[in-house]
Amino acid sequence: MVIMSVDFGRARTGIAVCDPGEMLASPVTVINEKYVPSLVRKVAALAAERKAQLIVVGLPVNMDGSEGESAQNARRFAGDLQAACGIEVDMLDERCTTMEAHQFLNATNTRGKKRKAVVDAVSAVIILENYLARRKAAARQ
Repeated sequence: MVIMSVDFGRARTGIAVCDPGEMLASPVTVINEKYVPSLVRKVAALAAERKAQLIVVGLPVNMDGSEGESAQNARRFAGDLQAACGIEVDMLDERCTTMEAHQFLNATNTRGKKRKAVVDAVSAVIILENYLARRKAAARQ
């Protein structure tokens, strides 16, 4: 199944997608859009273009597990996205994915403007990899 992940942000939103065999998550793009209705249209168009059958949106919960304003915004976005594209949208706790993305970019010595341009796509890849791992673990049980 082709699954697309979204690292939703106020200014930049990262997109990643996996292959139909759910083996490899790859970055697609970062969308620079602050106006949510326009962002929803752009993400829905990418989902159609990539033939996504499921979309996973990162849920930015607080470290104590509570949900703040960012999580509420992500939930609203996910609902709007599902309504716009008719594809099932799931949510995944994305705690620490941005930190993991920065660690990866440190390891690859990606700095400056290039880092800012890709960190959200790398976060989307991490969200998708975590989601795929969860699906594989559930299938084994």
